[in-house]
Amino acid sequence: MVKRIFDILVSGLALMLLSPLLLLIVLVVASTSPGGAFFRQVRVGRNGRTFRLLKFRSMRPDSEAKGQITVGGRDPRITPVGYFLRRSKLDELPQLMNVLVGDMSIVGPRPEVPKYVALYTPEQREVLRVRPGITSAASIAYIDENELLGRSADPERTYLEEVMPAKLKLDIDYVAHHTFLMDLVIIYRTFIRIFR
Repeated sequence: MVKRIFDILVSGLALMLLSPLLLLIVLVVASTSPGGAFFRQVRVGRNGRTFRLLKFRSMRPDSEAKGQITVGGRDPRITPVGYFLRRSKLDELPQLMNVLVGDMSIVGPRPEVPKYVALYTPEQREVLRVRPGITSAASIAYIDENELLGRSADPERTYLEEVMPAKLKLDIDYVAHHTFLMDLVIIYRTFIRIFR
């Protein structure tokens, strides 16, 4: 209950305080490439329930049809504005709406697309016991994931065999031991990694 109250208060306050920035990003994204300002993608949340995750659009229209793995700076689907949004993590800000309505939490395992959740082992499915989050220990550890995949000859194989299992291991540990204090530490570490 404390976690949910914290999520509502933080996401609501952040949306109000950041509204001028959010509006500016909407205008810049919509005016610099076709396709609208937002990207919506089906992700798997708590107890396996799917929801539509919101992001500012950072790729050209219909890019998802060419694959769901992003391969860093050399991915030709990313727009110039989108590259900046991804590097600064500003593309994630609309997920505050997902938090406000209860699909997500500020801190929790990052939600995955159904295609990859279908490959989870029973142990890995433990991450679905909690609300997914905007940030997590795994997100911090793999903050440069796109660049890592960009250096791979087979990005999807690298993701499935190396990155996803390593992140899930961290997420499973979070689910088993998380506390409100741990969440505050993860939020702090997230800001440090983004702004350092």
